[in-house]
Amino acid sequence: MPDNFEGFIRQHRNEFEEEGPSPRVWSALEQELTGRRKGKVISLLQKNWFKAAVIAVLLANAGALFYFTKHRQPQQQELAVLAPDIQEAGVYYTSRINEKLQLIDAYPDSALGLDSAARKELELRNDTYKALEKELKNNPGNERIRAAMVRYYQLKLDLLDKILEELHDKHVAPGQTKKHYEAEI
Repeated sequence: MPDNFEGFIRQHRNEFEEEGPSPRVWSALEQELTGRRKGKVISLLQKNWFKAAVIAVLLANAGALFYFTKHRQPQQQELAVLAPDIQEAGVYYTSRINEKLQLIDAYPDSALGLDSAARKELELRNDTYKALEKELKNNPGNERIRAAMVRYYQLKLDLLDKILEELHDKHVAPGQTKKHYEAEI
């Protein structure tokens, strides 16, 4: 095999050796090099056009994101203006619900018998509340959503009242142990 290969190379040696590009190619290259020089920025853009396009798209997205977040904030602030009755009801129910939650938190966890998921549902601003609040912001004039928001507050307050009643029936309220023992004596 090596003899055949060497023989092939010897026979076709002239075909392997080329003279190089013709003088016409060299003269065209010289004219191109001595021609007008482009600016550095333009030559860099020609080489890295894809990177420049990506940067332009990222800047456009950042500008659009900034624009939309800037113009969305006034819409959220207008909720107090568009639904003052809901805001007023929210302040009232929130204060009552927070009072009830403080009373429930005074009991030890063993007396409550609630797992972490149930504790999370007792919180005022749970997933249901957030969904209702989002819908109310999107449709502040919708009476069904307003009624649902008030009903949410009422149901949360009723649930907390029932939990407190059961806790009071089964256990002595914290801070009242002294009064309870004095009444028994």
